[in-house]
Amino acid sequence: MIESKIIEEAKEAIVKQNKDKAVEIAKQGISGGADPVELMNDAFIPGINYVGDMFGRGQMFLPELVKAADAMKAVTDVINEALPKEDAQTKGTLVIATVKGDVHDIGKCIVVSLLNANGFTVHDLGRDVDTEAIINEAVKVKADVIGTSALLTTTMSRQKEIEEELKKAGLRDQIKTIVGGAPVTTRWANRIGADAYAEDAQDAVMKVNELLK
Repeated sequence: MIESKIIEEAKEAIVKQNKDKAVEIAKQGISGGADPVELMNDAFIPGINYVGDMFGRGQMFLPELVKAADAMKAVTDVINEALPKEDAQTKGTLVIATVKGDVHDIGKCIVVSLLNANGFTVHDLGRDVDTEAIINEAVKVKADVIGTSALLTTTMSRQKEIEEELKKAGLRDQIKTIVGGAPVTTRWANRIGADAYAEDAQDAVMKVNELLK
């Protein structure tokens, strides 16, 4: 059980976009015996979720959102470093990115964190990544799954483009695909031929587990 003090401090560090403080809290928690996965789920993810809510309500702007996501990524690196290394390659390899034209990646950061915490190897390409770069990386790292996030209706077509390009390259049967993002639905995933749709980070972990059984 994570102390309530650590939970509040972690949340505050993310909301205030204080990367150094967030990393310090994560390191202190781990050195104090906190479970890395619990630390992520109970202390930091509520903070980044709150940031996302504030952004959605217009109480936080894009530069602050990006800084908060950067702090979260730094924390994720600390958490991942503390996870047992023998589990790193056991469950599968994913390439994850926010598609070209889209700079939102709060949700993607959370998905990456939880997948890492659940024993997957994740190559996070960041935001505003073009289709060719995503597919090239997937081939390079021998990815089992490509995961893409689209937060704008105008960029959802990039997810369809990935399906089409994988087919053209003869890779569609080798690499599974999962899609997500605020405007994305199960219906959209079915329409473009994706293997799965994830509603949130927990759902993403469950769906990827199912895809790789």
